[in-house]
Amino acid sequence: MKFKNIFKNTSNMTTENTEIDQELDDTTLENNANEEQIIVEELSVEEQLVQDLAKEKDKYLRLFAEFENYKRRTVKERIELFKTANQEVVLAMLPVLDDFDRAITEITKTDDGPLLKGVELINEKLKSTLFAKGLEVVDVNAGDAFNADFAEAITQIPAPTDKLKGKIVDVLEKGYKLGDKIIRFPKVVIGQ
Repeated sequence: MKFKNIFKNTSNMTTENTEIDQELDDTTLENNANEEQIIVEELSVEEQLVQDLAKEKDKYLRLFAEFENYKRRTVKERIELFKTANQEVVLAMLPVLDDFDRAITEITKTDDGPLLKGVELINEKLKSTLFAKGLEVVDVNAGDAFNADFAEAITQIPAPTDKLKGKIVDVLEKGYKLGDKIIRFPKVVIGQ
């Protein structure tokens, strides 16, 4: 009987131990699940932070690139502005250059050498000053093919020869450019 009781107690204990073990296992599993869930949540929080950091880094890089483009553009605009800042003054001086050219043409018809020399000196001084400021003559000559991007056609006349059809017959007024920008187109006559 004692043996049966011991066995009964042992079997009760085993059952109780099994139940306790089962409870411990369940608790352990729950704890592990909670820890895994916390780890998953932590990973997702970490992943979220990594994604946020990547987004902010991308925004920063785009903003930086945009700023660099802005700097380049403003530097280029400033250089262009300096090149053409005196454009109005130079434009106002172009009729004076034309008048000097006409005066020299008329003075060469006379025999007044000192007058011609004096006018030529003043003309050269004015031209050299304007050319030093960036003024250039647009090179268009009689016989060249007409290009509307570089010359302004005033009129068309019948071509004196077949070679001058569609080409420049005469240059009435010189053209000038300041830097790369044409500020006055040459006025030409073209042959038909």
